[in-house]
Amino acid sequence: MVAILTLMFWKIGYAFTLVNLALLYLLPVLVSAVRWGLGSAFYAAGIGVVAFDFFFVPPIHTFTVSDIRYFVSFAVYLAVAAFTASLAAELRKRVRDSRERESVTSALFALSNQVAAARDLDTVLGEIVGHASRTFGLATVIMLPDASGQLTARAQMGLTTVNGFTVVEPRVVSWVFEHGKMAGYGTNTHRNTSILYVPLKTESTVHGVMCIGTQRPLGKDNPHWHIRVVQALAGLAAVSIARVRYEEKAQIAHLTAESERLRTSLLDSISHELRTPLATIIGAVTGLIDGENFLSNADRQELLVTVREGAMRMNRLITNLLGMVRLESGMLQLNKKWCDVADIVGVALRQVKESLQNRKVEVNLQSSLPPAAVDEVLIEQVLVNLMSNAAKYSADGTTIELDVMEYDGVLTIRIRDYGIGIEADDAEKIFEKFYRTDTGKNVPGTGLGLAICKGIIQAHGGEIFARPGEKAGTVITIRLPVGDAPEPILETAEEFSHELID
Repeated sequence: MVAILTLMFWKIGYAFTLVNLALLYLLPVLVSAVRWGLGSAFYAAGIGVVAFDFFFVPPIHTFTVSDIRYFVSFAVYLAVAAFTASLAAELRKRVRDSRERESVTSALFALSNQVAAARDLDTVLGEIVGHASRTFGLATVIMLPDASGQLTARAQMGLTTVNGFTVVEPRVVSWVFEHGKMAGYGTNTHRNTSILYVPLKTESTVHGVMCIGTQRPLGKDNPHWHIRVVQALAGLAAVSIARVRYEEKAQIAHLTAESERLRTSLLDSISHELRTPLATIIGAVTGLIDGENFLSNADRQELLVTVREGAMRMNRLITNLLGMVRLESGMLQLNKKWCDVADIVGVALRQVKESLQNRKVEVNLQSSLPPAAVDEVLIEQVLVNLMSNAAKYSADGTTIELDVMEYDGVLTIRIRDYGIGIEADDAEKIFEKFYRTDTGKNVPGTGLGLAICKGIIQAHGGEIFARPGEKAGTVITIRLPVGDAPEPILETAEEFSHELID
């Protein structure tokens, strides 16, 4: 650049005075300082003085000067060149530092977004050590206390020996964790090591220790920049660990509160459901005992029927509770065998006959239904629950429709009542444990029956769903795979319907 200026000045030098030329020779100094640093600027200043003296200071084409005052000019020029080069180099350094800080900030911001979206602690720590290695070139190990309080490597990348063990020093890790202060490389504590140990600390809680390898410190010459990056990573890791642990504690607290609520709801429902039939049984038995001498046979028969109804109601409740326990514990095992669907329907209807009372049941069975490979006891329990619900939520004198049909290997059972019904928004929720609709809260029940039905049907590989009736009531539909059945059991729908009615 000095050569180009010299050639240009030589061609048009008559237009400039020597003072102007000396000032123009500062341009290469400034450009060199900004582009290549202070050393290049001093070199350009020296070359500029030599070129100025040789080509423009009389006598020209020699390195001698005719006036001693030119030496003062040269000294002033070099001083001004050195000063401006220093300013330009400092500006260059600040711009570079600013860009580095911007890149670090952008990288940390991207990392914070990634860890904020993660909910698992191992995923969070993996993102941090991976980002530290990929973006900043840092070999990192994060040590967290295990269940016994021992600090172990929870996530690591880069800090391993040939034997697969981390090269961190346990005594230094323990000291940093206990005191909450940095140690190792670049500090005044345990400084004779190539690893920097940083506590993962939020307020007064130390969550663990981050160990940073300094064998290749980012490729930067500024150790303070290195420390700032490490501290920023450690701060982000500490906040992320605290966030995940607080979320885990909040989830546990929520689950505990929900479990307590469900337990209270279950106990209240069970106590009510057991107390009512139990009081009925006690009253009927007391009447039988006290009225032995004056009760007629018809009265005794009525009281015995009352006892049986109460006992059957308690039996259904206990069966549902045991069924829910088996579903929740994963102990539900199907005893599948080929069963006549009509027989299953008949047994279920006989079990709920007393609960139906004055309600009319219309049974519509498809002719020549094929056998189905199901657990007949569990499917009977499903039908008993659904028919009991239909009776419980509908008024006396109303009709309950039970339709059974098979098409293309799928058995469909549909139960329709004309009771209080459900809202469309409750169609899926009613199969959740303990869920009660607003319209059915005044009707006694535990809220377990439909949840058990769903678990049993799903265990068979089928589905169950509900919808509001077109005019009133609720329609519940079950779909079960029939499978490859053996020879069908022949029984006409008319014969079965007459049997039920009789």
